[in-house]
Amino acid sequence: MVKTFQAYLPNKCHRTYSCVHCRAHLANHDELISKSFQGSQGRAYLFNSVVNVGCGPAEERVLLTGLHAVADIYCECCKTTLGWKYEHAFESSQKYKEGKFIIELAHMIKDNGWE
Repeated sequence: MVKTFQAYLPNKCHRTYSCVHCRAHLANHDELISKSFQGSQGRAYLFNSVVNVGCGPAEERVLLTGLHAVADIYCECCKTTLGWKYEHAFESSQKYKEGKFIIELAHMIKDNGWE
């Protein structure tokens, strides 16, 4: 049996986002790019980088902003699908999303130091 080790964001990361299902760390607030995204199950946030996520195979999908190659991402600890990673944007105005991650609000909670 293979043991999955969880990555923990450093204590200096006062504001973090975690998986609502198992509380694994997902992202530091400093990595948040935008709160103005739409996921398949409602509002979502765009992050520059995340931790404790696995990535499925890329596939082409038509999203609200056009055709993109995306790969579903899931929590490495509880295997819940969280959102997706933008692998490729076909329109030049959407290229800034490449390599970035969408996590749906339904699957994350705020941890540590939120007022």
